[in-house]
Amino acid sequence: MKILLVGMSHRSAPVEIRERYAVDEVGPILRKLIDRDEIEEAVAISTCNRVEIVVSTRQMDVARHIIRSCFHSDFGGGLSLPNGSQLDDHVYEYADEDAITHVFRVASSIDSMVVGEPQILGQMKDAYRTAREVGSCGPLLSRLYQRAFATAKRVKNETLIARRPVSVARVAVDLTRQIFENLKSKSALMIGAGEMIEASLFALRREGLGICRVANRTRANADDLAARFGATAHGLNELDDLLVDSDIVLTCIGVNDFILDPERMSRAMTLRRSGPVFLIDIGVPRNIDPAIDSLDNVYLYNIDDLQQVAESNEAERRRESKDAERIVIEEKERFVGWTVALQSVPTIRHLRARAESIRQSELDRVLSKSEFSDEQKSRIDSVTRGIVNKILHPPLSRLRAQTDREEGLAVLEEARALFALDDESAPGSEVDDLQKDMDMSELIESFPESSEAKESE
Repeated sequence: MKILLVGMSHRSAPVEIRERYAVDEVGPILRKLIDRDEIEEAVAISTCNRVEIVVSTRQMDVARHIIRSCFHSDFGGGLSLPNGSQLDDHVYEYADEDAITHVFRVASSIDSMVVGEPQILGQMKDAYRTAREVGSCGPLLSRLYQRAFATAKRVKNETLIARRPVSVARVAVDLTRQIFENLKSKSALMIGAGEMIEASLFALRREGLGICRVANRTRANADDLAARFGATAHGLNELDDLLVDSDIVLTCIGVNDFILDPERMSRAMTLRRSGPVFLIDIGVPRNIDPAIDSLDNVYLYNIDDLQQVAESNEAERRRESKDAERIVIEEKERFVGWTVALQSVPTIRHLRARAESIRQSELDRVLSKSEFSDEQKSRIDSVTRGIVNKILHPPLSRLRAQTDREEGLAVLEEARALFALDDESAPGSEVDDLQKDMDMSELIESFPESSEAKESE
């Protein structure tokens, strides 16, 4: 059984291409794929930054053609691409070990636009659950994704790749936490109602921020944003009063002049009874006069300050990604070893069946020529069975051990040749037909999922 992955992401296609292939519901696509005899299992993920299909198949070339046709008809909807580009210009393809490595890297957020971001793991888990619900994810891909989740867990626990914020909004919140350990008792004022304000407000609320007010030039926009986050809405004419009760002030609003200057801030600080004020200016042009930073108990950061921290954190994440890559390679080799060991099961069962067939044939021949009591027949049967088991035990134990190594497939081929398992004229070959085409789920039952993989799902 082979594993094939075909997809596109932010690394291979610009957003105007990716947005044409994102779909809300992949269930119908998965059903269509597994209706084909050439595809055994399928999992699909579709987000704004990534569209990928992973399948298990015995016919790699046919499966490749089916998936690419699926991109044209089910994802792309048959639309022509801009600037005369072709789908093949933007998709990538991985098979077997490369596909396994890619799935593990994606789950661990090494392949993400922002290295270490946590969203992709949740999206992959959703894709896996959808495939399970549809019935397109069988034992092989289930094991693959469970190991991918376990790999992501190792990366998170053993590296610092996800512990340093890299977005400006997230850096702002992280700095806020450094100044105020407990945000539940703090009050924030958000000046503006755009995307940066929304992202920062979302992050602050998630960190437990208590009171929040949104002030904006267009009151309707302030009302909308405040309603979604349990805040209150205000106009810019209320700023003087709002500043007095605000521990955190974050600004990102389009103005030609500074909206906060030292005089206005000094008045607010005089009326404040206690505590510092943390000002975050992420407006371009700047919204806060930098001279304010000279006031006592006022801490001002502008977007350049935050961007420097974000870039430093991004560089640190890149360094940490080397350790993450090492973990991915370890887990990939572990999974590949398991798939090779999986292939040893039919050979081991085949060899046992051949040996048992020869034993039974010889036993029937001997017993048919002599008079034996039932008790004697039982003893002879037991003795011959024990002899065969003892003869087979060392080679089968060695075969199991060798298939965990990189050269495991070569060892399997040598074992089949040594015991003539593919020779239809060899003794015991009458059982060969019973050993062919073992069901994949039956094979995998011989190698149950680890508790670590289950916990990470």
